[in-house]
Amino acid sequence: MGTTKQSVHEGASAPDAPPPALAAEIAEADRALDGAPAGEVLAWATGRFGDRLALASSFQDCVLVDLAVRADPRIRVVFLDTGFHFPETLAYLRRVQRRYDLALDVRHPAVPLDVTPCGAPGCCQVRKVEPLAAALAGSEAWVTGLKRVDTSERSDAPVAGWDAAKGIVKVNPIVTWTEEDVDRYIVEHDLPRHPLTYVGYASIGCAPTTRPVAAGEDPRAGRWPDSDKTECGLHL
Repeated sequence: MGTTKQSVHEGASAPDAPPPALAAEIAEADRALDGAPAGEVLAWATGRFGDRLALASSFQDCVLVDLAVRADPRIRVVFLDTGFHFPETLAYLRRVQRRYDLALDVRHPAVPLDVTPCGAPGCCQVRKVEPLAAALAGSEAWVTGLKRVDTSERSDAPVAGWDAAKGIVKVNPIVTWTEEDVDRYIVEHDLPRHPLTYVGYASIGCAPTTRPVAAGEDPRAGRWPDSDKTECGLHL
């Protein structure tokens, strides 16, 4: 795209803002790639950031993993093992890891299970936010499966942007996709499905705070169903 590569951390004026040249590069990438095929977005990200790029996956499905390894078979894939995942999620992770021979980086919280139990205040902070921050230390960008249709808070999410909380670039290759697009990709590429999707789980997180959804219900309605919480903090 004709811009000069610059380190994310080089000459940054503040932790919550990229250097001006990098800010311009991110903005240009976002304009050029909004609506582009996800593979093109990932080709840009892997070419631009190389081994300073990491992908975070919850292994609800393996669509983003499949797309990413096509761009870079050795991309680092971060999984946050909170200690409260469904056994089916962990089995699915192992299945996907074997399929792609992933460069998998599993992160665990620094607190035991009986401290800040799942769903308690601060749980997501110590079991997701802090382990991800540690996993991304030294990275210049991370890739997520965030989609604009997920929640109202995500409706204006960019394809490429600056993650002020982490001080690195955030790349969202499937941000324009719908749930139908995800399902179509799974079918077209014969990807394995998470077993819980067959029994009504549309959005899969930790077992104590996830339930199946009814027909016609919002896919995210099954997350933190007994509270007004909609985000764990990874995308804030």
